[in-house]
Amino acid sequence: MHHGSCLCRAITFTVAGELAPPTACHCTKCRKQTGHYEAGTDVPKSALTVSGEDNLRWYQSSEHVRRGFCAVCGSSLFFDPIHLDWIGIFMGAFDGPTRTRLALHIFVADKGDYYDIADGVPQNLQ
Repeated sequence: MHHGSCLCRAITFTVAGELAPPTACHCTKCRKQTGHYEAGTDVPKSALTVSGEDNLRWYQSSEHVRRGFCAVCGSSLFFDPIHLDWIGIFMGAFDGPTRTRLALHIFVADKGDYYDIADGVPQNLQ
């Protein structure tokens, strides 16, 4: 079981089971949403339990994806491809150790010019 929350703890969540190795997305939308790049893990929607859902807001960033954040503190929490049975959870929202390691950088062709990716983790241009 893994636990997490937004910055102000108005939203808390639990994930049943182990977490998949996270990916880091450097696309423009993820960078604008988070202020840098987004690292997240995908879990089955059935494994996620959210408390404080009245404080959860969704931004429909495309026809197929919405992004969840706290209406109180603004913390970015979720990446939800609405027609699929999984949801992405941002790694920074987890409390305590996740026992995972970053597996892949994606959309590195869109990354910001102010940083380098030099951690040895595989990279995909798109």
